[in-house]
Amino acid sequence: MYFESNRSSRDGMIAVGTVVMNRVESPQFPDTVCGVVGQRGQFAPGVMKRRMNPKSMPLVRETAISVLQGERHPLVGKATFFHTAGHRFPYDNMHYVLVTGGNAFYEKRPNYLVTQPLPPEPVEGLTGWHGG
Repeated sequence: MYFESNRSSRDGMIAVGTVVMNRVESPQFPDTVCGVVGQRGQFAPGVMKRRMNPKSMPLVRETAISVLQGERHPLVGKATFFHTAGHRFPYDNMHYVLVTGGNAFYEKRPNYLVTQPLPPEPVEGLTGWHGG
């Protein structure tokens, strides 16, 4: 969550965590958090080994615990994909649900079911930090 989102955005980290948990629950992906995050080509290189800024640890720890205890970003829904906000792709199967923490979150759908083909405006502040 930390390396894939704007590191100061709790919403971004919760949204990335929601995608990870959606993948864990999907038969199309590994069935563990480590399996999903460690899947080749899916998350930031070295994400399982890189060091985090110690100053960020209280927010990161609280956010990770919240996701593991069931908190989900309210706008991610069942999305299992995201990419860096601002990037554009030529695919017609990307149904966007949220932009937050520097990422655009989307579901892959048959093109005739895509009703949001462009990323919406960024949203922050829908989740709240529960730490000190």
